[in-house]
Amino acid sequence: MSKPNTRDQILNAALKLLLERGFNASSVQDITVEAGVPKGSFYNHFESKEALAAEIVSDYASRRSTLREILADDSLPALERLRGYFTALNQRLVDRGFQHGCMIGNMTAELSEQSPMIREQLLRIYGNWSTALEYAIAAGQQDGSIPNQLSAKTLASFVLNAWEGATLRVRVERNQDAFHQFMEVVFNKVLS
Repeated sequence: MSKPNTRDQILNAALKLLLERGFNASSVQDITVEAGVPKGSFYNHFESKEALAAEIVSDYASRRSTLREILADDSLPALERLRGYFTALNQRLVDRGFQHGCMIGNMTAELSEQSPMIREQLLRIYGNWSTALEYAIAAGQQDGSIPNQLSAKTLASFVLNAWEGATLRVRVERNQDAFHQFMEVVFNKVLS
C-alpha cells in the first residue's frame, strides 16, 4: 500500500479535525500537526483554510453520493428506497457513537454566514440531495404509495430538513430517539 501524498494527508487530517472540533476550532497549525507535515506544506496545496474546507465539504458530499444511488434504483419500490437510505444514514451516525453529526449540517450551522465560498458549496450539495430525494418521492407518488397533496419537491425538502434536525438532536442526546421519531413520523405520516 502506498503512502498518502502530502495533500491527501492534509485533507484527511482536516476532515478528522473538522468533524471533531469544527472549522473555527481547527487552525492550520492543528491540521498540519495532525497530518504530520510542515506548516508551509499547507500553503503549497491550499490557498487558505476556507478553500481547504470547501474542498472537504465537496469531497465529503461526493463520497456520500454513492449511498444516494439507492434513491435512484427503480428496481426497488420508492418507500423501500427511502427507508433504506435513511436507515443507512442513521446507522452511520450510530456507528460513530452519535458523535460529530453530519458534516454538511455542521458546516451549515458554523459557516453559512461566515463563508460565501462554503455557503455556495452547501447550496449546491443541498440542491443535489433534495433532487435525489425528490426523484424517489415522485416515483412513490406515481405508483400511489406516497400521497401527492404536496409536491415531491416540497416533501423532499421537508424530509431532508427533518433528518438534519434529527442528527443535531442525536448528537446532543447520544441516543437514537430522534432517529426513531424521524422514521416513525416520516414513514407513518408524511410519506404514507
